[in-house]
Amino acid sequence: MYIQQIYTNCLAQAAYYIESGKEAAIIDPLRNPEPYIAIAKERGATIKYVLETHFHADFVSGHIDLANKTGASIVFGPGATPGYRAYIAEDHETLHLGDAKIEILHTPGHTVESTCYLLRDQHGKESAVFTGDTLFVGDVGRPDLLSGNLSKEELASMLFDSLQNQIKTLPADVVVYPGHGAGSACGKNISSKSTSTIGDECITNYALLANDKQAFISVVTSELPYIPGYFFKDAAINKSGYGSYDDIIRKNVNALSCREFAAVKNTGVQILDTRDPMTFSRGFIPGALNIGLSGDFAVWVGTLISADTQLLLVTEHGKELEAVERLARIGFEQVKGYLQGGMASWVAANLETDTIQTVSAAMCGDIIESGEYELLDVRNRREVAKHRVPGAVHIPLNNLKELYSTLAADKKWLVYCAGGYRSMIAASFLKANGFTDTGSIEGGINEIIKHNPEMVELALETD
Repeated sequence: MYIQQIYTNCLAQAAYYIESGKEAAIIDPLRNPEPYIAIAKERGATIKYVLETHFHADFVSGHIDLANKTGASIVFGPGATPGYRAYIAEDHETLHLGDAKIEILHTPGHTVESTCYLLRDQHGKESAVFTGDTLFVGDVGRPDLLSGNLSKEELASMLFDSLQNQIKTLPADVVVYPGHGAGSACGKNISSKSTSTIGDECITNYALLANDKQAFISVVTSELPYIPGYFFKDAAINKSGYGSYDDIIRKNVNALSCREFAAVKNTGVQILDTRDPMTFSRGFIPGALNIGLSGDFAVWVGTLISADTQLLLVTEHGKELEAVERLARIGFEQVKGYLQGGMASWVAANLETDTIQTVSAAMCGDIIESGEYELLDVRNRREVAKHRVPGAVHIPLNNLKELYSTLAADKKWLVYCAGGYRSMIAASFLKANGFTDTGSIEGGINEIIKHNPEMVELALETD
């Protein structure tokens, strides 16, 4: 048997390639089917199954395109009702893959149709379990992402039963391959480890340690992180189906000259600038929102921009296709085009630009002391609970879209986060929404602590 984890950092998502006897199965593929096809081709294998653990909310799966291109069967577990051809397996049904077998374990809780896939080797021994969003390393899937008639408490009750009856009963040496790692909004506190074992999780994972259902429900449903705005739309897309990925790429990767770009930019579209934050700050098209490809691009696009918004892209040279692909992963398919030649062509044409001031951590103390700027902290509440700058206004970046109007637009705002990525997103968002003067602290609070530790105090409680 051969197992390959295919991890995508910006979504903290893991897809899997499993092979036995030159037959392969892909679990939870991303939108572009080509990487999985390439692995199978390189290894001389045929993709037989595309296994979906559930209707994903945080990305658009590549299961339909992959099945169409390879002839593989799409498989869901019990309770799934997709709007396209798929095989709905029964609980404990066995699928044959070369010399190996894959057993379906129905594990409702994260969603009703959530399913894990137990891999047995040629001798019938339980080898690995692919847990999707049912079980993570150190955590479990949140029970509040189902848009339907069940409450998070009801789903958490189902999840408790699934863990007790389907997961904890597996042998201790079975390897756990989860659907997400640290940073995913599909859990609350997922470990950075990419794999584990049933034995280790039974010892260290709070969810598997819990033997009282009511206590489990209470802890699993409390202090859940925010839900990015695109999640419910992506879940619906994955359930109902979608158009061809190749068609979307052909339509969205569209080069526009400066003149064409300028003609479109004032027609209700959003300019999305995907360059590095510091590069962006030195010159950008007025109204542009900076969300750099170098960070959690998909999550922040899906949080701050509505999925039906038409987009114009400004990218670094050669990054146009990557930007379109990463937008398509989360169902953002309304890209009108990208600026051909990037910002260099815009500047050469003497067209209007704007800037955002960046302030070094070493200098920010004097600037804040002068009272010239108000300070805005866009980190999340857990980060603020560790340390904060007294007097700073705290609005987590995921809440900025709803709460920015509570800030005075005629004041000067200096924004900080942990390292500078989110603060530039926030500063550009404020600038695009009528704030006359916004700035960003380079390196965020991490650099402030190094250069001006006297500015920072330990926070005793969250906001």
